[in-house]
Amino acid sequence: MPETACWMITGASRGLGRAFAEAALEAGDRVVAAARDVTPLDGLAERHPGRLVRLPLDVSDRDAVFAAVDEAVAAFGRLDVVVNNAGGLLYGMVEEATEQQIRDHFDVNFFGAVWVSQAVVAKLREQGGGRLLQVTSMGSGGGMASVGFYGAGKAALEAVSEALAMEVEEFGIKVTVLQMGGYDTGLFTAGTTATEPDPAYKALRARLAGMWGDDAGPDPATAAPLVREVAAMQEPPRRLVVGGKSFDMVRELHAARAREYDATERLSRLAPG
Repeated sequence: MPETACWMITGASRGLGRAFAEAALEAGDRVVAAARDVTPLDGLAERHPGRLVRLPLDVSDRDAVFAAVDEAVAAFGRLDVVVNNAGGLLYGMVEEATEQQIRDHFDVNFFGAVWVSQAVVAKLREQGGGRLLQVTSMGSGGGMASVGFYGAGKAALEAVSEALAMEVEEFGIKVTVLQMGGYDTGLFTAGTTATEPDPAYKALRARLAGMWGDDAGPDPATAAPLVREVAAMQEPPRRLVVGGKSFDMVRELHAARAREYDATERLSRLAPG
């Protein structure tokens, strides 16, 4: 990453995207901040004149994404780091979700991220390299009741991102999946679409509420220094859990999965494939 880098960050008006944009600007970098509503960024633009470009963007609109990436490159002449952060939460049980809710959710969380990836890869290849950071979740490694569609979208994005990393590495483009821990981003308030609750799941909802508690997590700004460090690495990891507590949880999940594989090995080996 150059001494003064040019960033493009989607979902930049709040939460993690806003924190990453603020950190980049404080470090002297330039930022193209994209969001459906960019008015929350007005004050930030006033504090950093000439170094913040605000782009209204709905990432589910593929044509709009490609036009926005063209505009982003034109603004500063290049893009060094692209953070695919825009997303939302579909909260509810699998049975409860409507077809439209599911499609709308994947249009943003999966397809929107894919459109951004497609649009920026061509630009990064032309300029000889760059960084693409794909924001997913530490919970994408397995399904969880009431947030199954959120995990599914993030898991799909991770699979595509790992394939993309292999495809573009020879062009000097480094792709990293950032499996974010539980930060206080407003995802469960402003970023949430909820299903109509079915009374059949009342007891499960109560158990989940008790398990999660009221802790909203740390300030998103605390994750920004790590993200900047990853963006600057010569050989960044392809997958990274962001958050020490979340790292421990993911490692335990993988250990539990390994134990499951061991317990079912005999059954698996009954088939020749």
